[in-house]
Amino acid sequence: MPLIIPKDIPAFESLKNNVFIMDTQRANTQKIRPLEIVILNLMPTKIETENQLLSLLANSPLQINITLIATQSYVGKNTPMEHLDKFYKGINNFKDKKFDGAIVTGAPVELLEFEEVKYWDELKDIFTFLRQSVTSTMYICWGAMGALYYFYGIGKYALREKSFGVFEHEVVKQDLILSNLNEHVLMPHARNAHIDEEALKRNKELQILLRNDEVGISMLRDRQDVFILGHLEYFRETLELEYIRDFQLNHKIKRPKNYYKNDGSIKYNWRSDAGTIFSNWLNYYVYQTTPFVL
Repeated sequence: MPLIIPKDIPAFESLKNNVFIMDTQRANTQKIRPLEIVILNLMPTKIETENQLLSLLANSPLQINITLIATQSYVGKNTPMEHLDKFYKGINNFKDKKFDGAIVTGAPVELLEFEEVKYWDELKDIFTFLRQSVTSTMYICWGAMGALYYFYGIGKYALREKSFGVFEHEVVKQDLILSNLNEHVLMPHARNAHIDEEALKRNKELQILLRNDEVGISMLRDRQDVFILGHLEYFRETLELEYIRDFQLNHKIKRPKNYYKNDGSIKYNWRSDAGTIFSNWLNYYVYQTTPFVL
């Protein structure tokens, strides 16, 4: 089954030759109840993030409708307003709507206190809405940190050195979202902060799923949602582009670890793990759990 997106969104041209996608007009002729997935995109480069997430959601046998939302209290400057006006809405448009699943992206604000983030108050309302109106939500990187802080009071701290590269994770607890994966799971990381693991371990509602000795706990879940501290969605060149950006901005940055081969080319070795985890989330956390009538 295909991913359903508008034919004029940039991701359509990018994905049409690689994954099974269908434009909205054609999908409306089929008598199938697609999954309704909402994506809260907090990244400044929204189009790139759309392409990353949609390419993974399309790697599924399920038909999926996508709704894109963005914060209204803060509007970034890195995405054309024409694109935002055309494809994004605010959460107030959906207060009475239910969704099967949701994804909340990261954001480059991990060194700020949560209360210092310009859209934090709005984000708290969105978190509450997702908890009440969505079967399961996948929170990514800073989005996961924010949700863990809001729901469970688990804080974060700044790292002395950025967690940056591709790391091999051990499975701490087997779970359906990790089905059909090898013993070790590869995941990119690119963040300047980490969660308070001691506070996390004291919480009985949260189960740790993946960890790495160097970057710490990287995936956990509660009864409803999954929290991922890394970036499974990253494309091959994403870490390299981030390294170049930080270097040009004179940030203290080292080359991403475990990312380059001896000849300098990129090891794109996390993609199958990413596809499996996203497909498992859609199947086990969303499709198998959500009601037919939302």
